[in-house]
Amino acid sequence: MMKESVLDVLMYLFENYMNEEADVGQDRETLKTELGRAGFHDREIAKALDWLEGLAELQHTSVDLPRKPSQSIRVYSDRECEKLDIDSRGFLLFLEQVGVLDHTTREMVIDRVMALEGADMDLDQLKWVILMVLFNQPGQEAAFAWMEDLVLDEMESTLH
Repeated sequence: MMKESVLDVLMYLFENYMNEEADVGQDRETLKTELGRAGFHDREIAKALDWLEGLAELQHTSVDLPRKPSQSIRVYSDRECEKLDIDSRGFLLFLEQVGVLDHTTREMVIDRVMALEGADMDLDQLKWVILMVLFNQPGQEAAFAWMEDLVLDEMESTLH
């Protein structure tokens, strides 16, 4: 079975490597081989690894601003609205309001969503992107745990 999307590769990596302390970027060739054996195309593997490198770069360039509720409103571009439907944008706002995301992590999520190919992203896919961003962000352990419970609980309920 050949898997199709870059997000599928990212989700596979996340599910299979998130509990390991290994740096996903440390041995790119080994990862490429393992992902190829798992049925992913070279093109999607390369794009997924590039996506992860982009996430790592965002970590190093993000500014640590105080985590406080923002009174500002995020205005989405037309291109962002094409990719993130009203439910997804509402979910991002909700996560910001309850303190799971701050303006920096929200922007990181939007950046990583926009870096994925494809016209649109559904809410479940967005949740995975949020989870990956929070997992890779120092100091976001509580927010990550909250999102992880949400995503994994929903996965279990759809499987039963």
